[in-house]
Amino acid sequence: MGEFRNGNYEGHGYDLWMTPPEIFEEMESWFPGWNKENMFDPCPAYWDGEVDGLSIDWPTDKLVFVNPPYGNIAEWVKKCREQADRGCSVVLLIPARTDTRYFHDHIYMSAELMFLKGRIKFIHADEPDKRW
Repeated sequence: MGEFRNGNYEGHGYDLWMTPPEIFEEMESWFPGWNKENMFDPCPAYWDGEVDGLSIDWPTDKLVFVNPPYGNIAEWVKKCREQADRGCSVVLLIPARTDTRYFHDHIYMSAELMFLKGRIKFIHADEPDKRW
């Protein structure tokens, strides 16, 4: 069953939405020399059960891109902060919920922030032609 979050209905499966390619294209302008081949994704949309991104150390020689399942953003934000503290370069794509405890505990005054204008149209992992 879905739930209301920030006034918007989020139906069943909201943790299965993938990052649209436009975000990765934009990242190329933000991070010179970056490309998808030198990126690490600790929470891929199609998780094969081999790697639990929350329980491993992330590589420090790659840009770590995290678009976490929105069902447990706080855990992922904490992990991003821990991994950044050990030397990882982390890009975290989350909603701008600046009133949350995780924002104040792990992001505010600790990270460089970039805000995207407009709403991102994510791609559903099971239906790649569907965006929301």
